[in-house]
Amino acid sequence: MMTREEYIESLRKLNLQVYFMGKKIDNPVDHPVIRPSLNSLAMTYELAQHDEYKELMTAKSHLTGKTINRFCHIHQNTTDLMNKVKMQRLLGQKTASCFQRCVGMDAFNAIYSTTYDMDQELGTEYHKRFVKYLEMVQERDLVVDGAMTDPKGDRNLSPSQQPDPDLYLRIVEVREDGIVVRGAKAHQTGAVNSHEHLIMPTLAMREDDADYAVSFAIESDAPGILMIYGRQSCDTRKMEEGADIDLGNSSFGGHEALVIFDDVFIPNERVFMCREYKYAGVMVERFAGYHRQSYGGCKVGVGDVLIGAAALAADYNGVPKASHIKDKLIEMIHLNETLYACGIACSAEGKPTKSGNYLIDLLLANVCKQNITRFPYEIARLAEDIAGGLMVTMPAEQDLRDEKLGPLVRKYLQGATGTNVENRMRVLRLIENITLGTAAVGYRTESMHGAGSPQAQRIMIQRQGDIEGKKQLAREIAKVDVSLDQKPAGK
Repeated sequence: MMTREEYIESLRKLNLQVYFMGKKIDNPVDHPVIRPSLNSLAMTYELAQHDEYKELMTAKSHLTGKTINRFCHIHQNTTDLMNKVKMQRLLGQKTASCFQRCVGMDAFNAIYSTTYDMDQELGTEYHKRFVKYLEMVQERDLVVDGAMTDPKGDRNLSPSQQPDPDLYLRIVEVREDGIVVRGAKAHQTGAVNSHEHLIMPTLAMREDDADYAVSFAIESDAPGILMIYGRQSCDTRKMEEGADIDLGNSSFGGHEALVIFDDVFIPNERVFMCREYKYAGVMVERFAGYHRQSYGGCKVGVGDVLIGAAALAADYNGVPKASHIKDKLIEMIHLNETLYACGIACSAEGKPTKSGNYLIDLLLANVCKQNITRFPYEIARLAEDIAGGLMVTMPAEQDLRDEKLGPLVRKYLQGATGTNVENRMRVLRLIENITLGTAAVGYRTESMHGAGSPQAQRIMIQRQGDIEGKKQLAREIAKVDVSLDQKPAGK
């Protein structure tokens, strides 16, 4: 396994094509806007080196028997699934941001079982290829950007019906030695901090959409790949000289990018689906389930930090014992632990696939993510309520440091007797960062749209909810004689 330092140096060796605000970034590793997100991802390497965290952060590869980073692991039992969620909560607590490595882990497990099923039915060799690829990833301890979401264009049209066929990533040429692809993947978490991109189709496909049913892996700096770094609220604060307090979280962050594939060649050994459209929906469903499970860990860890910051704000405001403050903190904890319970529950109810790796309970995973689309917003609202209006009207750090203005800021921003004004400002800026600033991308908006927007989970809940089975339970208890019904409801 790589150390934190080795990981950072490995990124320096890549020839990435990255653009931000209209300019090419020659050194993404040290760019002030990008570096905090790199620090968050580096924490996945750092904690794996600590004895106290190794149970959660590492696992034994079922392929090689070697100890590997859990982010490169194929789940072998329900304990693996639960340890994944616990690991994600830990990393959320340590970074208060998105640590960007979950999507690749979830893609590994979805593609692993799907390629196995494809080979069994179709006689292909995709699973064999993928296993060989995964062994390389585990051996080198790589960060892999799992990429599913396409730009999608007109959502009312299928991929093949789009006026611009490139709005879904597609195969434009099949060669004897590989394929050529064109298109883009949007909202790609941690793409600039990744060694590889692992591509999946974005939705279930029909025969007309076969060119869009494609899965493959490719190096992040392969010819034809260009990344446009996404904007975040308050992101240019990181570019201010000496910025610290106003950042809220000066060390850690997350990022997303638009990743463009301009006629990129993929060799056969890295192709895991090529026009097998019937399996596109299977891969999507399994990946979505794993990733919806993930949110029961990572968002909960960030929630732990936000709850702590809200409690500190109450201390600095001088109202920690007020009954309504206590009640709001209790509600925040209740909501946060409910999210965690869903993540653990769908893991504990996991079952083995035909390939041998474990899949979470899909119904509970979708319930988990449905709650994630709601509860973090309420936790954030309560944190803002407790923090007070000063969180969004507070003078700048430069004013605090100014010879003339500093004494005035310290005089009029004094909170509870005996507390430090600068510490109060730091806590309020942290709450701002998580609820409104750069971290809000990962805590609020990603909670809504990541791993599928709310309606996607509701569709899966309906599909997995077994309404007919529940009707039968009611019939048996009520002693319903179905032969007396001329036309049973729902038929």
